[in-house]
Amino acid sequence: MVKTTFLGSSRSSFLAALLCCGLAPAQSSLSVASKIVASANGFLSSLDEGQRSKVLFDFNDAVQRMKWSNLPTTMVPRAGLKMGDLSAPQRKAAMDLLAAMLSTRGYEKVLAIVEGDEQLKVAGSGRGSPMFGRDLYYISILGKPSATDPWMLQFGGHHLALNITMVGREGILTPSHTAAQPAKYMVDGKTVRPLGAENDKAFALINALDEEQRKQAILNYRVADLVLGPGKDGKTIQPEGIKCTAMNASQQAMLLDLVGEWAGIVHEQAAAVRMAEIKANLSGTWFAWSGPTTNGMPAYYRIQGPTLVIEYAPQPLGGDPTMHIHTIYRDPTNDYGKKSVAH
Repeated sequence: MVKTTFLGSSRSSFLAALLCCGLAPAQSSLSVASKIVASANGFLSSLDEGQRSKVLFDFNDAVQRMKWSNLPTTMVPRAGLKMGDLSAPQRKAAMDLLAAMLSTRGYEKVLAIVEGDEQLKVAGSGRGSPMFGRDLYYISILGKPSATDPWMLQFGGHHLALNITMVGREGILTPSHTAAQPAKYMVDGKTVRPLGAENDKAFALINALDEEQRKQAILNYRVADLVLGPGKDGKTIQPEGIKCTAMNASQQAMLLDLVGEWAGIVHEQAAAVRMAEIKANLSGTWFAWSGPTTNGMPAYYRIQGPTLVIEYAPQPLGGDPTMHIHTIYRDPTNDYGKKSVAH
């Protein structure tokens, strides 16, 4: 299982973590929950009293819960503890906690997104106060880590916002924002694409549709950015595009595989439950597309169902839009675990 403190680590250790593909062995729900709580308590015990007062919030703190963004922390301040203010052992404990809450591929995706932000920092060195880099990510805990009662971990900064609500054995990752800039870069001679699968699987799906299906899927207007991105909690939109009932079994399987790039970020047991829920609602799920259908070109897409909204949006902010990607992952019925907590 990948466990490395990428915040302050060498490029070689980052790459070794990124290329590790082994999955953790299956565990019972109780042991997973207990392991996560133990990791959380291990992180908290590594902090002094002042640090704990900064990282801990009430579970019902609505202001802190919504304090996440795609923008740099210098533009939208975060609360909690900044990675750059932690000692090496404290950073390791923080990342051990994150690794326990995420799947192997989910954790590797986070490593790749943050390393991309480090690339921005290096590219902009000498241009004044840094806005990017590994040190400018924040961690906070809402509530008391528990194997039974609800609590929440937030981890994020520029181009990353993970809101993970734990309710017993459940792990609710919505709403969460994953993004990439640059969307492709090199580390030790290896190409890294943090959201490469989200791009490639979507283009494979749109091109697996026949002409009539593509006419349904492709919107007759341009979508240039996330519709339900950061700051849009509680808002809704009407489904558009092609309904999954108009897809064949192979196309539906491709769509589910694409959804898994988001649903599979959280630890494997929670991800399996989430994917089963999404599959059960597949008949009410839609796939919409805006833009070219040739891979390598910038295109927006949306996947929307009764308990799901996913958006993928290249950013036309100067330069190559395919090198700057924003995405959002929501469950309109259970963002921040509201449904699970109510039960």
